[in-house]
Amino acid sequence: MVRVLLGISLLVVLACSEKTNESAKVYFAGEIVNPTSDYVVLFKDDSVIDSAQLDDNNRFSFSLSGMKEGLYHFDHSPELQYVYFTEGDSILIRLNTVEFDESLVFSGKGSEVNNLLIELYLTHEEEKPLVYSYYKLDPEVFTKNMDSLRQAKLNLLGSLHEEYEFSDNAYKMANASIDYNNFIYREEYPFYHRKKTQEDKTHEFGEGFYGYRQHLDLNNKDLAYFSPYYHYLKNYFSNLAYMACAEDCGTEILKSKNQLHYNKHKLYLVDSLIHEEELRNNLFRNVAMDYLLKEHKWNEDCDKFIAKFSKLSTNEKHIEEINDLYKGIQRLQPLSNVPELTLVNNMGEKVSLRDITKEKKTAFYFWSGTQKGHLRNISRHIAKLKDKHREYNFVGINLRTSHAQWLNLLNEYDLDTLCQYRSDDFEAIQKGLILDNLNKCVITNDSLVIDAFANVYYSFKK
Repeated sequence: MVRVLLGISLLVVLACSEKTNESAKVYFAGEIVNPTSDYVVLFKDDSVIDSAQLDDNNRFSFSLSGMKEGLYHFDHSPELQYVYFTEGDSILIRLNTVEFDESLVFSGKGSEVNNLLIELYLTHEEEKPLVYSYYKLDPEVFTKNMDSLRQAKLNLLGSLHEEYEFSDNAYKMANASIDYNNFIYREEYPFYHRKKTQEDKTHEFGEGFYGYRQHLDLNNKDLAYFSPYYHYLKNYFSNLAYMACAEDCGTEILKSKNQLHYNKHKLYLVDSLIHEEELRNNLFRNVAMDYLLKEHKWNEDCDKFIAKFSKLSTNEKHIEEINDLYKGIQRLQPLSNVPELTLVNNMGEKVSLRDITKEKKTAFYFWSGTQKGHLRNISRHIAKLKDKHREYNFVGINLRTSHAQWLNLLNEYDLDTLCQYRSDDFEAIQKGLILDNLNKCVITNDSLVIDAFANVYYSFKK
């Protein structure tokens, strides 16, 4: 019924806007239930194409001229998702922000490939526990299982292509989603297998295990901002650097967790193998981010690494971003003052982060209303930590959630409002506390930083 109504709605939208000279335009419109922002912003790669404000019925629309066929993404803060446009497409979406990806439905001309892409994304998310159970298997059995998962998706793509006749580029994009999501698991296998089996060293693999690498396109400009491809390359270079270092430099270097040495290997490999400038710069940025967030110290090694990164990258914005990150890390060294940041309490009153940390050890943890699974898990974990570590005041900081939705979640999960705050400015919190993941924890004592790079699951003694 929903899909029928969407189809009718789309016909009405098109009937009202159709003109004889607009056949080459792309129409993109839709309705957002429980909006978390007033706008939908459309991007091509990292550049804003256009933005549309939601009307009184939470609907938006774009009429776009001169659009090249390809992958775009739309942002309804704090969430984003892909949309694939072909000239002349008329696409309508409907989604509910409570289950953003799961509720997203496309209809209209051009919807088929988009529904396939979101279905592949959701399937990939759903199959993660299954694949993780495969990591304990021997390489040959693991490969066979991964081949089977990949082939099932390729068969689906083949039947849909016969029915809807996707353009060559759209077909390649869907194929890339299947391949690179699958290949990510294969790159991760040696490390997860070793962890699960408690083996002393990684397996020796036959030539067939990495056979898929022979067909990789490491310089695909069209996929540079496509998450499966980009994430695959990050895993690929991490794996390549580890194996090369283990062979050429010795395992003692790796055991010492020498981040400078290891990440210099990654910079060298990216420099050697990636020639497409934008993709190359993005990967350099990722290596630099990964290094600084793991090292999170202020020392001569970091200075040397940033100098090397700045010499290789041609993206001034990235260079400035990495330098800002390093300065932020310096400001969060042990015994530094807690940053001057402002939060909001359940009464809507502004509260200083420093005031919350006075007189008692405080552990700040983070959650978002858009990630219910994480909220459930971390709430249970914090309850256990409160019982075991009564010397700490555990304080939750909510991110990217409207005030009304946040209050509802406090009630739904029975969270202590005296220990819960919300940030109105995600960027300020992200930069001020170097927030790179939701498992991060910031430990303070009497307005001084004790550990700004703790992990809520691993940093407290049992």
